[in-house]
Amino acid sequence: MTWKVKAIRGATTATENSMAAIREVVHELLDEIEARNDLDLSEVVNVTFSVTRDLDRVFPAAIARQRPHWQSVPLLDVQQMYVVTDLPYCIRCLIQFNTPDPALEVQHVYLRQAKTLRPDRSLSEASLSAATAG
Repeated sequence: MTWKVKAIRGATTATENSMAAIREVVHELLDEIEARNDLDLSEVVNVTFSVTRDLDRVFPAAIARQRPHWQSVPLLDVQQMYVVTDLPYCIRCLIQFNTPDPALEVQHVYLRQAKTLRPDRSLSEASLSAATAG
């Protein structure tokens, strides 16, 4: 069996720079990523979170580490490069994981205002939602 490293991208936005707001959206983002990708945390190589410079109340990795089965996942927080036109209160993540299925298609997740970062992904998410609802 040949294993391959794959990656899942995700992003969301908080409503404000508070521990509660950041905690809410990190959990929401990770819940959605795990659900859409049937993610086996024992296969995760690492997770990098980046935040815009207007978020400084809590590390997203500290929130993720409190989740069930995330204690042994290598986590890293970094500050996103500042670009004047970037979304405020934005949290991005990159999850790298090993998979025995090299053809596995991953589902990237863009929530809240971060949907504007990747409209192509949001369109496929809307199609997915419509298909499962009907």
